[in-house]
Amino acid sequence: MTLPAAPDATPAIRAAADLWKPVLVRAAVALVFGAVTVFWAAPSEAGMGWAGGLYLLATGVVMLWTVPKTGFRPREGAGKILSAGGAALAGAGAAVALIPAPLVFGTIAALGLGVAGAAELFAGISARGRSVLARDWIASGVIGLGTAIALPFFIGLGPHALLGVAGGGAIISGVLWMLSGLTLRHDAPGDSAEAVN
Repeated sequence: MTLPAAPDATPAIRAAADLWKPVLVRAAVALVFGAVTVFWAAPSEAGMGWAGGLYLLATGVVMLWTVPKTGFRPREGAGKILSAGGAALAGAGAAVALIPAPLVFGTIAALGLGVAGAAELFAGISARGRSVLARDWIASGVIGLGTAIALPFFIGLGPHALLGVAGGGAIISGVLWMLSGLTLRHDAPGDSAEAVN
């Protein structure tokens, strides 16, 4: 993996060689949820709660798994912010799953996505030029914030509309994270040595 050049005297953040694993898991979670929302024609409120809740919960847990692999310390600076964003998203997922109602989904899911999106945006901006995920965090943060802003406007349209909005954001971020994970996997140390042997 090639570390980005630091434009100033700040050293680059060394990520774990297997950073690609949580990134690809996150992409898979997002794409599976997005596919469910596309093909589920008439979801019930309970189905909306469980599908959306499990997506948010899984994404939050994967965010927490990713933080130490990025090179950030989970209890300092951007690592602390990302951990808080992941925890907020996981908590929102649990709430949405346990209280399946359009109002809860539209507000709590929006809150969780907004906090996580803001955390990723902050991490991306603060680590720009120093972390391999900086640009991905900025893009994912913007997608999360956009989805969070849009969700409350669809509360009155019911479960299908709410899942559609959340699923649209999930598909876009899933493609982003899939490309990032495959790039990280391709650039991971040891690949060239394994290919020769």
